[in-house]
Amino acid sequence: MTAPFELSDQVAVVTGAGRGIGREISMVLSEAGARVVVADIDMATASDTAATLIKGGYEALAVEVDVSRVDSAEAMVAAASTAFGTVDILVNNAAIAPANRPVLEDEPENWLRSMRINLDGVLWCSRAVAPLMAEHGSGAIVNIASMSGLIVNRPQPQADYNASKAAVIHLTRSLATEWAALGIRVNAVSPGYIATDMTKKGSERVGWGDTWLSSTPMGRMGTPREVAYAVLYLASGAASFCTGTNLVVDGGYTAW
Repeated sequence: MTAPFELSDQVAVVTGAGRGIGREISMVLSEAGARVVVADIDMATASDTAATLIKGGYEALAVEVDVSRVDSAEAMVAAASTAFGTVDILVNNAAIAPANRPVLEDEPENWLRSMRINLDGVLWCSRAVAPLMAEHGSGAIVNIASMSGLIVNRPQPQADYNASKAAVIHLTRSLATEWAALGIRVNAVSPGYIATDMTKKGSERVGWGDTWLSSTPMGRMGTPREVAYAVLYLASGAASFCTGTNLVVDGGYTAW
């Protein structure tokens, strides 16, 4: 009997995989047996992650992608299919950090850019891979949303990021119901405060880090690997009856 978390013979595409949570997701999926397409707008970081995986004895391919562009998302899927024959798993991780400006002080372009990358990118990549998954009647898409799609973070203002991630959660449910008959499962993972370069900058600002930790029952930030294990669950056969799910990994933040 195949182990429920085993991904041997599976091909996974991870966007935003050059650093942070995306890099760790690529590592964990590789360790579970998947061949991983490491996709990022920064080809240098994508190549570095792929090289690390290959050095560890795993199969990996670096691909440059701008998820905000339909043609780039389609080219990414085509490159994955050409290299490995198919795509079984897509992890929509690529996103940008909020500008952290109050709405009345922010530029409209910051809002539009957040939506183009954080929300539109999830849709374009999912649309690009769905026909390929539908061909063989199975596939798993995991969208990296955020607890910010469920609550309003404090003390920092970030309406653009919050709204984009709330939309990702609802898009996940919408695609899950549309594509269930095609054999495609669509789920989301919503991390809380995770120790990455992005959150490190924020935690160093006066009053931010202390507020984040005091609002988290577990009293600490999570690690990228703790998020990656949640992704592994939803991508694997262990979650075969899960679709439209939003798995929150936040140390209890949204429980208060």
